[in-house]
Amino acid sequence: MLNTIVHGQANALPPLLIVHGLYGSARNWGVIAKRLSDNRQVIAVDQRNHGDSGWTDSHSYPDMAADLAKVIEAHGGRADVLGHSMGGKAAMVLALTRPALVNSLLVADIAPVAYGHSQIQYIRAMQAVDLSRVEKRSDVVEQLRESVPEPTLQSFFTQSLDLKDKRWKLNLDLLAREMPKILGFPDVAGQFDGPVLFLSGAESDYVRREHRDRIKELFPAARFAKIPGAGHWLHAEKPREFEATVRAWLEG
Repeated sequence: MLNTIVHGQANALPPLLIVHGLYGSARNWGVIAKRLSDNRQVIAVDQRNHGDSGWTDSHSYPDMAADLAKVIEAHGGRADVLGHSMGGKAAMVLALTRPALVNSLLVADIAPVAYGHSQIQYIRAMQAVDLSRVEKRSDVVEQLRESVPEPTLQSFFTQSLDLKDKRWKLNLDLLAREMPKILGFPDVAGQFDGPVLFLSGAESDYVRREHRDRIKELFPAARFAKIPGAGHWLHAEKPREFEATVRAWLEG
């Protein structure tokens, strides 16, 4: 089963399952998860080929959805699910294929469509780091700076570094090979009729108006909201606003 970080105690409310995006981990969500656990249990996962979860031979959304189903089944059998980016796609496939496990769904800045851009440049940047010369995380930042100029992304990637063993906690070769699946979205039959919020960064173009017809086909009850001043990494860029929106959604 996936590695999990559990915050808070189980109670009468469904737990909240948090599913990170590409190159992320449960640790990235620690502050938000802990704050949201004041009245319910919050379970953050390391997806396959990320963090402390196992490395596999595939990285498809049906695979990831099946992983999430096992976690929910081990924690009471029903959960509210929050997924960002790649994690949002995995959460959508879970809701479409195993709807009884999902109480409600919050999809953060992603749509159930294929995207044309690639994230493989970041894999190449991490693979280019000479880990033999790394003694501290700032050494990695220094090496990443030329190919990854954004300081927030430099810091984000170093969170997936095992400094002691000088290895990435990301199955970079496999993720590169499976990138077409990650950028795509599987042909999944059916609908999820439960409550769904598509929460986007107002400055992001990942969820476009032309995506709404497809979203409504799969999620007839879908609602839409934006966080002003936020881009794709809305939970990191506007954490307080993101937390407040999630809390209002769960309590609504």
